[in-house]
Amino acid sequence: MDHAAETDDLVFECKDSIGWITFNRPQARNAFTFAMYERLAAICEEVNDDHSIKVLVLRGAGDKAFASGTDINQFREFKTPQDAIDYENRIDRVLTTLEQCRVPTIAAINGFCTGGGAGIAAACDLRIGTSSTKIGFPIARTLGNCLSMSNVSRLTALIGAARVKDLIFTARLVDAAEAASVGLLGEVVDDIAALDQRADELARLLASHAPLTLTATKQAVARLQRRLTRDEGDDLILMCYTSQDFREGLDAFLNKRAPQWRGQ
Repeated sequence: MDHAAETDDLVFECKDSIGWITFNRPQARNAFTFAMYERLAAICEEVNDDHSIKVLVLRGAGDKAFASGTDINQFREFKTPQDAIDYENRIDRVLTTLEQCRVPTIAAINGFCTGGGAGIAAACDLRIGTSSTKIGFPIARTLGNCLSMSNVSRLTALIGAARVKDLIFTARLVDAAEAASVGLLGEVVDDIAALDQRADELARLLASHAPLTLTATKQAVARLQRRLTRDEGDDLILMCYTSQDFREGLDAFLNKRAPQWRGQ
């Protein structure tokens, strides 16, 4: 069955048993609004119920970014400590829904893949990129917030504890070659045209394989990875999101100046 569903900021279309999700805010480097997160989760639920779909491919519109994380303007609405907890709970719920999606998921990453965008990529089963791909979590030099326990756990399972610390402590974006060497990318192609072609080839290959084998493998790997409960990380979220540093980071980011960190 071929069908399509579309909103302004996130496009979902399905053809030949492959679902394509396109993050469609190229003017904002495909930064995510809360509505986009919710739509992503809803699509995964739809795919779970629609067995005509065999594979999901996620990609970013334009030539600048896969996704650059949560739109900073979403944070300006935070008024209470509960807002921070609710935000991270939302991200955890959406990324867990993506991670547990019935079908194999492929992140086709061109350009910047940062923050929440890198979280989305890490929640996918396979990641392919281009020579211009840059991946990272630059929060230690931008906003001064933190990753949830689920995100830290998922990332650590993918690349190991030392590399997670290295990525976040240095706040650097790794290029495609390094991303491939540490396991953030499974394959690197030359450009966007080659990326789209390879994503389609890979998706068609997976769609031709035994779906129960793929599902069993996804679930087996998930069972191997113990996750802490959400509230076991709430103290860390509150420490960062309710701090003066976080407010300073937001103001500095929006006003394009260097933040002055105080550790409080």
